[in-house]
Amino acid sequence: MKDEQIQEEAIQEESSSAKADVVEQEEHDLKETLKKIKESASEEDPKPSSQLKLRTILGGDLLTSELVRSQIWLFVLIVAFSIVYVAFRYQCQQDMLTIDKMEQQLKDAKFRALSSSSRLTEKCRESHVLEILKQNKDSLLHQADQPPYIIEVPE
Repeated sequence: MKDEQIQEEAIQEESSSAKADVVEQEEHDLKETLKKIKESASEEDPKPSSQLKLRTILGGDLLTSELVRSQIWLFVLIVAFSIVYVAFRYQCQQDMLTIDKMEQQLKDAKFRALSSSSRLTEKCRESHVLEILKQNKDSLLHQADQPPYIIEVPE
């Protein structure tokens, strides 16, 4: 029985030492993995490749490059100026539409004034006034048969 106990203890020691070796190996592998991750993960941007590819642009890698980040305020300024330009152009077009509308209204008003003026001139003609007076028999006015006299006054 002692032999069996000794063998069991030897087996347990071998298995515990094997387990310890496995644990040590796993810890070592874990440390190596963490070391590789730390090496690959850095705060610095990778150097951009000399070729500009569609995948780089669409993937957004271009926006994280140092060149773009150092010029971000320039891009913000360009966007702001673009927005202001579009807004002013829109306002200018609105003003031009208003001016065209007002010019059309002015033309209409001038036409109505000219039309009214011509009707008034037609109604105020001497022959027309005399004709109306004759029709209404309101006045004794008539057209002169003789030319007007010129009276000269000595001074």
